[in-house]
Formats: sequence, C-alpha cells, structure tokens
Amino acid sequence: MMTATIATPISEIELIPGSAIQINGLSWERYLNLLEQFGDHRSTRLMYDNGALEIRMPGQHHEAINRVLSAIVLTLADELGLELNDLGSMTMNRPALRQGIEPDSCFYIQNAQAGQGWISVMGDELPPDLALEVDIASQSDRKLSLYEAMEVPELWMYQRETVSIRWLVMGTYQEKTMSRSFPSVSAVQLSQWIELRKTGTDLTVVRAVRSFCRELRV
Repeated sequence: MMTATIATPISEIELIPGSAIQINGLSWERYLNLLEQFGDHRSTRLMYDNGALEIRMPGQHHEAINRVLSAIVLTLADELGLELNDLGSMTMNRPALRQGIEPDSCFYIQNAQAGQGWISVMGDELPPDLALEVDIASQSDRKLSLYEAMEVPELWMYQRETVSIRWLVMGTYQEKTMSRSFPSVSAVQLSQWIELRKTGTDLTVVRAVRSFCRELRV
C-alpha cells in the first residue's frame, strides 16, 4: 500500500486491481462526503480510522475467495433452514469513534428479519451477524479493532490460504475452532472448502457444502 501527497480529487482516484492507497489528515465530515460521492455502485472498499482513510481495489484472487466464501454462507443457510440477508460490503460507521469500515461481505443471519437492508440508517444501528475479510496482503490484523468497534459478533478472516473464525467476546475478538452462526462448521472445514476452489469452480464448493449438510441430517 502506498502513502502519498496527491493533487487529484480523492473521488477521482483510479486504482488498479489489488492495490490500495492511504490518505491521512482527512476529517470525518470529508469522509462522509466521499462516501456520498463514491456511491454504492463501486468496486473499491473504504476504511476510515480517526483521520486516516484507506481505499483499496480488490484483485481477481481476492474477489474469487470472497465470492466462494459468500457462496458457502448462502449454501449453509439454505441447507440448514436458516433465514439470511446478504448485504455485501455494506458501510459500517461509528460516528462517536470516528471509525468506519466496509467488509468484503456481511450477512444478517440471527437478525435476518431485522436486517432487511431497506432502511439506510440500519447499518449504523445493527451490526451484521457475520462479516468476511479476505486479506491477500496479510494486513487484516490492524482491522480487527475496527470490526470490534462495529460490534460484529463473528468474523471469518482469510489469510495465508487459511480461514480463521473469530467471535466477539466482551468487546474483543477471540479465535475459535467453530462458527457461531453455523455451529457444525469449523475453521478447518472452511479452509478445506476453499482448497477445493483451487482446482474446481464455485459450484464444486457449493456441492461439497450441500453434501456436508445432508450428511449432518443422516
């Protein structure tokens, strides 16, 4: 990631896939203004922490992992008879803390009915039950405090070709072996499903997840 002095308006910065830029000394009000300028229909992800703004453009590998992890979540919910709302990279802000972050994907599962996504202020009040963070550059550890501030109960983090599961316990993330949202699913199992994607397709993984769930019902 690069840090630089730039003359181009922030909203007009173009990043290549897999790159990121950090801009320091940006006020909270300017950050909120940029969110409005950027709009919802974009590929970039934003993170703001007390004056420091990071803008990143996910690359192909990053998005492939994000999509297959999302497919795993959707398939698990469907097979296990759970309700779910997928809100993608919904912006989560905590104005009092001057912090904001956009996950790679996030889901309302236990709170699916409350988290319908039709009310614009909902994301500021009700955190998603599960967020996904894909980190190819191994920099996600510094984002944990932001997810803690957003009070996201469960975080799946992909780093170094492995998926880890973290639960929010007393305001701090603790690494766990099993998922809170899907108690029968382990971090090891998630990593094994991701491994299948290397030589298969998204549907290869979906079929494996469906088979896993059906075996649970036997």
